[in-house]
Amino acid sequence: MDVLPLIFMGIMGLSLLLYVILDGYDLGIGMLLPLATAEQKDTMIASIGPFWDANETWLVLGVGVLLIAFPSAHGLVLSTLYVPVTVMLVGLILRGVSFDFRVKADVRQKRMWNRAFALGSLIASCAQGWMLGSYVTGLQSGPLNLAFAALIAVTLPALYLVLGAGWLLLKTEGELFEKAARWGRSAMLPMGVALLAVSVATPLVSPTIAAKWFTLPNFIGLMPIPIATLIAFLAVFWVLQRNSTGRLSHSWLVLAGTVLMCVMAALGLAYSLYPYVVLDRLTVWDAAAAHNSLQFVLVGVVLVLPFTLIYTAFVYHLFRGKVRNLTYGEHPAPPAPP
Repeated sequence: MDVLPLIFMGIMGLSLLLYVILDGYDLGIGMLLPLATAEQKDTMIASIGPFWDANETWLVLGVGVLLIAFPSAHGLVLSTLYVPVTVMLVGLILRGVSFDFRVKADVRQKRMWNRAFALGSLIASCAQGWMLGSYVTGLQSGPLNLAFAALIAVTLPALYLVLGAGWLLLKTEGELFEKAARWGRSAMLPMGVALLAVSVATPLVSPTIAAKWFTLPNFIGLMPIPIATLIAFLAVFWVLQRNSTGRLSHSWLVLAGTVLMCVMAALGLAYSLYPYVVLDRLTVWDAAAAHNSLQFVLVGVVLVLPFTLIYTAFVYHLFRGKVRNLTYGEHPAPPAPP
């Protein structure tokens, strides 16, 4: 059995998981932006300023691996999901333009760009949820599959909101810290309900996934995944429910627990899909490029992936701690008239 397609499938899965976690929190902060004061908006933007653009690198890497390593699957996925992919790109472009323009705009225009950044974040999040829901159902277009895609489109923004609140708890203090705790509490219930609904609906829309999860001994062996997810959810809920006075005890657990839920969901999805790239339609080996091509590309990936991981870790280490006020891009004040 050729293991190279499995290696590339693992790299693609890791890239997309890192994207969901890393870009997820800054998409969540974007959606939370309208709930903050003007000064707090600057602090929220400053908390993601050094990271947000690089976070999207993982999406580029994941899609790039799909294109190079699994060209037939790339054509099928992107042609089927042409509309939501286009909508997502519109949202991401709107975010990028708004992020840069808001820093240089006057007060009235700044409000407009803040709204545009929040709207772009919401559009991109919902589009990504729709794409994930469609992918899990094998890119089928039946009424039940479309309803499932819509369900994921609602779930993913709720997850991003909790990730965003968790990031703000790590990076901010005072009133904004307390607001982040309240926002996280408010988002936990819809996220929990949506995740439960997704867990119930997934085997209903996919007999293949139902057979892999609800047969013995698979059911027993897979129990650590839902149990770990439930424990992480309860830990996040417990921390957020505690009274916050600007310094919530164990606040790091909010982000860590939500990340753990993402990892468990990714493991469950990987098990559910294997050995398919597109469920019930293309296996990993059917969709893979020629062996020689994969060997050639692997050399580049081996060089690029560690560098990207090291750079990401370095940036997060360099800008660790509480955030400072946003200052980049501001023009110096004009000299006072004589």
